[in-house]
Amino acid sequence: MTDKYSYYLFYKPYNVLNQFTKERPEHSTLADFLKVEKDVYPVGRLDKDSEGLLILTNDPSLNAALLRPAKGHNRVYAVQVDGEIQEEALRKVRIGVDIKLDTGTYRTRPCEAKKLSKEPLLPERNPPIRYRAAIPTSWVLITLQEGKNRQVRKMMAAVGYPVLRLVRLQIEDVKIGKLKAGESIKLSREELFNLLKIETIQKTIERKTSSQNTSQRSEKSSTTAVQHSSKKGKGSFVEWRKQGGRKPKK
Repeated sequence: MTDKYSYYLFYKPYNVLNQFTKERPEHSTLADFLKVEKDVYPVGRLDKDSEGLLILTNDPSLNAALLRPAKGHNRVYAVQVDGEIQEEALRKVRIGVDIKLDTGTYRTRPCEAKKLSKEPLLPERNPPIRYRAAIPTSWVLITLQEGKNRQVRKMMAAVGYPVLRLVRLQIEDVKIGKLKAGESIKLSREELFNLLKIETIQKTIERKTSSQNTSQRSEKSSTTAVQHSSKKGKGSFVEWRKQGGRKPKK
C-alpha cells in the first residue's frame, strides 16, 4: 500500500523563492527544480537569500506538527557573518536578543550558538560571497526552536555581525546530507516522521497535559472536600462568623 501523502526533502538554492508561482518573469521558484504533485507545498520557509533544507508535502498534519511552538523542533543553521565574531556576541545570542518584528519588539528564546573552527563543507553559492581580503569572516552554528521572520539574520545583526550566508542544515534528525543545491529526494511518511520525532514529541506533550489535568482535578477535589467539611461543622469558625460572632442560641 502506498502512502496517502508525499514527502520531499529539497536543497533550496540561493536566490530562489520559497514558492511555486512566479511573481515576476525573472524570478526563480521551486517549480524550476521540482516536479511534484500540484497540492505539494513547502512546510515552513526559507527566505529568498537563504539556502538549505526544505521539507515539502501535501500532508496538512505535518505543517501543524512542525510549526507549532509547543512542539519545539530543533533547526540547525550554518551562518557566515562579516567579521571575526567574539564570544561575548555569541553569549548574547544564546540568552536571547531583541529583534524587530511587524508586531513590535521580540525577545528571542535561548538557543545554541557556537563558532566553527573551520568553514563547513557546503556547495559553492551561486553567485559566490564577495571576497574582501582585509575583512575576515566567521562561521557560526546556531540551533533554534523557533522561526520568526528573518530571525537568524536579525539576531546576528543585533550583536553587530551582519549575515553573509545562511544555510539550514538540519531539522531534528532530518539532515541535508549529500544533497546538492537544487536536488531533492522523496521519503516515506514513516521515515520522515521518525526523523522529525513527531510521535515522540506528541506523546511527551500529551503526557504533560495529562499530568497537569490530573493535578488540577486533585486540587479541585481537595478544595471541595475542605468546603464540604466546613459546611458540616456546626461549631466551626465559619458558622460562628455567620452568626456575628455570638454564641448560638440553645
